[in-house]
Amino acid sequence: MNAPAPRAAKVTPLSGFPEYLPAERIVEQHFLDVIRETFELHGYPSIETRAVEPVDRLVGKGGDADKEIYGVSRLAGEEGEGGEAELGLHFDLTVPFARYVLENAGRLSFPFRRHQIQKVWRGERPQEGRYREFTQADIDVVDVGELSPHFEAEIPLVMAEIFQKLPIGRMTIQVNNRKIPEGFYRGIGIDDVAGTLRIVDKLDKIGPEKVRAMLLEAGRTDDQADRCLALAAIRTEDLGFVERVRALGVDHPLLDEGLEALSRVITTGMENAPGAMVADLKIARGLDYYTGTVYETQLEGHESWGSFCSGGRYDALASDGRTTYPGVGISIGVSRLLGLLLGRGLLTASRSTPACVLVAVNAEEDRPRSNRIATALRARRIPCEVAPKPAKFGKQIRYAERRGMPYVWFPGAGDDGTDQVKDIRSGEQVDAEAGSWNPPAEDVRPQILRADA
Repeated sequence: MNAPAPRAAKVTPLSGFPEYLPAERIVEQHFLDVIRETFELHGYPSIETRAVEPVDRLVGKGGDADKEIYGVSRLAGEEGEGGEAELGLHFDLTVPFARYVLENAGRLSFPFRRHQIQKVWRGERPQEGRYREFTQADIDVVDVGELSPHFEAEIPLVMAEIFQKLPIGRMTIQVNNRKIPEGFYRGIGIDDVAGTLRIVDKLDKIGPEKVRAMLLEAGRTDDQADRCLALAAIRTEDLGFVERVRALGVDHPLLDEGLEALSRVITTGMENAPGAMVADLKIARGLDYYTGTVYETQLEGHESWGSFCSGGRYDALASDGRTTYPGVGISIGVSRLLGLLLGRGLLTASRSTPACVLVAVNAEEDRPRSNRIATALRARRIPCEVAPKPAKFGKQIRYAERRGMPYVWFPGAGDDGTDQVKDIRSGEQVDAEAGSWNPPAEDVRPQILRADA
């Protein structure tokens, strides 16, 4: 008696690890292409770092990030192996980039700029817009000893150009300088700058009344709490923020430095990307290593989703004990942004395949002719697919329709045996030669469509 066949294991999705259908993947690839091409237009070469770093380095650079690190260990480890994992998957691209700079400093030309588009992993609770595995796209500029401040103005311009090219609506880059709140807080007698920044950073989440209560609970006076909120309320698209800060009557050398630095960034933005940047003095960025300009970016109409693109200046990206490498960088949360746009149906692709032409097959013995036509079209960079079966032409047309392909090519369909191509949207069918026919430019590649367009 034969034993019963084992039951197939049930396939269930893993939350926090997004996988896209073909049409969604086309949207993602369009975003990645635009991002990469724009990075390269600004002279940022690409690097790729390994997926794992020593856990002690990840923990040391990430504060309490050890709670989110995925440890990596061998399932079939040798005897004696065990205990806590020594390697972990990187949770951002800054930590591996800092290590990369230290390891390759002798072979890099400084100031060194790079772009990096890779997966990262965080073991946090999955929810809308937050994933365990996701793609980030970073640019950074790093130098030896000192970094010219003009890079702090140039970095957000790259992002402004990307956002202009993507079909996503208006993205506003909010800019601040950490020296402004630090100098301001010290000027009103607050010594715990980091603690105050962390509280003020919650403004968008809990509102000014609760932030004020938290400031008082942390030992700030009524006057100090009111002044902190007054500073955080300042937001301008021009240099008006300087006068508004001065009107608060606080003096401190660090505050002067921060206002001057932020003025340079906003001036550069006004000259090169009008309306793309605003001075927003509530932006703090929670990570302690930011020391100068900081950035956050929101999608207009979807502010509740928070920032999709953030970063800042850090005066000690990496150090080998003798040399310090300061830098400035910014990162796009590609998966986070797509999670909103695709999940809410705000973007879609015009078709689920890169092919714009289906080459029909009259009969199986005629497939070589269809293959030759497809080869000729591809040689001229016209994406196409050969029909999988020599079915009735109505079925082959429906095959193309279901995938969004706008054209079907019929070998020898003309009265004199010439080929014909049909636009299945309009029904128009004309004679065509594979060596000269061209579809409209907008049909060659899938188009990314906005729901509100």
